[in-house]
Amino acid sequence: MSMALVYAQISDQEVLRDYKAVLEPGANLAGPAAEELKSGALTEEAVDWLKTNFFKTELELGHCLRLPQEGPCECDLYLTCAKFVTTTAYAPRLRARRRVEQTLATDAAAHGWDREVERHNCTAKRIEKLLTDLDQLLESTDDTTTEDRLDLST
Repeated sequence: MSMALVYAQISDQEVLRDYKAVLEPGANLAGPAAEELKSGALTEEAVDWLKTNFFKTELELGHCLRLPQEGPCECDLYLTCAKFVTTTAYAPRLRARRRVEQTLATDAAAHGWDREVERHNCTAKRIEKLLTDLDQLLESTDDTTTEDRLDLST
């Protein structure tokens, strides 16, 4: 199937831009599912499902590429899920989440909660790896405009 046909069926320009950022050849991706996408290992059925449901796959920091036949995702640990993928469009959210995790780790340390410190530091490190894999800065002052575009509350 031609990728041009896929693009033609997505009318919202923001969704189209995100779709291309994930499924376009040569896309700058990070996450466990990135290699599967880059290698073209997705079946035509999987691409058809993603084409139809791409907007619904969005998570806070990227997209879940788990297909319906794989059943529901059993975990909230999507940062390490084999079906998770993210793009540079999510860098502002990734950076914001990293800051939250660092703040929570500091608070947990002040309370002497060693396991919570470990958990929050682990999440922050995973986010740092995603940002690094995307060739993004760990800190940036330019996050507001992209963050506003990704706001799902409206």
